[in-house]
Amino acid sequence: MNIVLMGPPGAGKGTQAELIKKNYPIPHISTGDMFRDAVKNGTELGLKAKSYMDAGQLVPDEVTIGIIQERLAQDDCASGFMLDGFPRTTPQAEALDQVLADMGKKLEAVINIFVPREVLLQRILNRVTCNNCKTVYNLRFLDDHKTCTKCGGELGYRSDDRGEIAKTRLEVYLEQTLPLLQYYQERQVLNSIDGNRETDEVFEDIQELLEKIK
Repeated sequence: MNIVLMGPPGAGKGTQAELIKKNYPIPHISTGDMFRDAVKNGTELGLKAKSYMDAGQLVPDEVTIGIIQERLAQDDCASGFMLDGFPRTTPQAEALDQVLADMGKKLEAVINIFVPREVLLQRILNRVTCNNCKTVYNLRFLDDHKTCTKCGGELGYRSDDRGEIAKTRLEVYLEQTLPLLQYYQERQVLNSIDGNRETDEVFEDIQELLEKIK
């Protein structure tokens, strides 16, 4: 199965990605992972991406698309993949469709986890992450606000989860992705999942969808 997982900051996308990974034998591919792999492997596109990242600049779409193509051509993607963090814009979505068409593949589902804006903001402002194992917690459900229950590591805030930065990041995401959602809606592959529920309830709906396309 070839899927794209989408969701704004605070929607629980990372948690659902982990559950999908545990239940389905497809690689979870994030933009960051792809860049790191390409740089590590010393590919021509990886070195190009590194030059932009080292300069603090955004990696151009043509480089990103090339790295996507390299990654999707690897053996572990033969049975499918889960893209996370890409595409972010309609031009990227169009380029991805072309890459897949050239490979004789197509997207089978785009899963968008939606949560009301006010709930998202509260989740983000209450979110802490273990500095060691990277497990994410909500302060409202923690007795100890300083220690990870899994590994005992120290909990901390992400710098972009604070105050006005969090609000701005959320607004930018929602504004940028609206055309992308419309793009996938028109192609009849968009599946919106209510993320304002318990984790297992959200995954139950996702699993029902994935069982239909696997």
